[in-house]
Amino acid sequence: MKDWKSVYPEKIVTAEDAISHIQSGDKVVFTHACGESQCLTNALVAQAERLENVEILHMVAMGTAPYCQPGMEKHFHHNALFVGGSTRKAVEEGRADFTPVFFHEVPKFFREGIIPMDVVLLQLSEPDEEGNCSFGISCDYTQPAAEAAKLKIAQINKNMPFTYGNSINIKDIDYIIPCDEPLIELQPPKIGETEKKIGEYVASLIQDGDTLQLGIGAIPDAVLSFLGDKKDLGIHSEMFSDGVVDLANKGVVTNARKTIDTGKFVSCFLMGTKKLYDFVDHNPDVLIKPVDYTNDPFVVSQIDHIISINSAMQVDLMGQVNAEMIGSRQFSGVGGQVDFVRGAARAKGGKAIIAMPSTAGHGKVSKICASLDSGAAVTTSRNDVDYIVTEFGIASLKGKTLKQRATALIHIAHPDFRASLIKEFEIRFHCKFEK
Repeated sequence: MKDWKSVYPEKIVTAEDAISHIQSGDKVVFTHACGESQCLTNALVAQAERLENVEILHMVAMGTAPYCQPGMEKHFHHNALFVGGSTRKAVEEGRADFTPVFFHEVPKFFREGIIPMDVVLLQLSEPDEEGNCSFGISCDYTQPAAEAAKLKIAQINKNMPFTYGNSINIKDIDYIIPCDEPLIELQPPKIGETEKKIGEYVASLIQDGDTLQLGIGAIPDAVLSFLGDKKDLGIHSEMFSDGVVDLANKGVVTNARKTIDTGKFVSCFLMGTKKLYDFVDHNPDVLIKPVDYTNDPFVVSQIDHIISINSAMQVDLMGQVNAEMIGSRQFSGVGGQVDFVRGAARAKGGKAIIAMPSTAGHGKVSKICASLDSGAAVTTSRNDVDYIVTEFGIASLKGKTLKQRATALIHIAHPDFRASLIKEFEIRFHCKFEK
């Protein structure tokens, strides 16, 4: 039996040759987020004229998504499992579809054919001495998709960090394309005064030794900026970014008190800059694992004092959370929010926090509302909701009556909208609002 070093050169082809094996009607999974192979995406789109009805499946796209451009409908159809900036218009205009799914269930859907797939386009690290390549910054559903796919096409990129907790052997790849190109990077967001205030409130709910699950954006980064005086924090999250690196370098994040994966940063994908990618490269303290481990509520529930921090588009007076839609327009997706909300609820000392600015639309729209917009989905149910945080304070909703919930939420709404919310409160509950 040949060893991997003799097999490797036999599998090397050009991107064009590899993509030529994709046929009309195939269902193709892309590596997630910043892990997307731009080399293979471009090669696929370049062959659009010979292809019809190729379905492209992935969650958030951080690339330009040329397959979603008007005029591509005959050749490519995108099935979004999470809607991103470059795919949103196509979904909104009916040129692409959206499939609601909890993040932790995506691997199962691929393995069991609930969401059929044929081909996976990968971007991997260079092989180690045993011929194992790392999925680098995107293991999540990518490794399970690779295990289920009939055809595996992989870009090998020296810029992809080698991360532990995941791998695929050269022998298990059908076609290899050596192509060194910069990884997609996500620059740190600007943190304004509103985000700072929210970050300060959220940080007040975090204690020494807690383990954090963080979303993405200015609010999670603002939270991290207020944790410099904490000790022995841990990370178990579906993703993390550059801000965690700063806290690790300061000795704030040690993972020392985690009840599982002690001493390890655990995530399933990464979005950030080269600073983050360099930090995780060959770092034995970082585990990048499939999402059906990181986000499984049963696994999350085994982590004592896990703090889940996510965001929302709207919260109504019952505590229902819409984190993915603007009216009937699909803006993003559920992602891992409910995975971690439910896992934290079952964990000893766990807390689930929904943090958001009190307004949207440059202050013209209240994100705390009497009712969710018509057509909007409930992402996190009122039975699951725990803490809601805005720049005006913290509302603790677990175990509260509808009247108590509404009262607490009105107190953290923007003052410009409290009068209308109070009016709704008094109509709904047949009593005066107590300030």
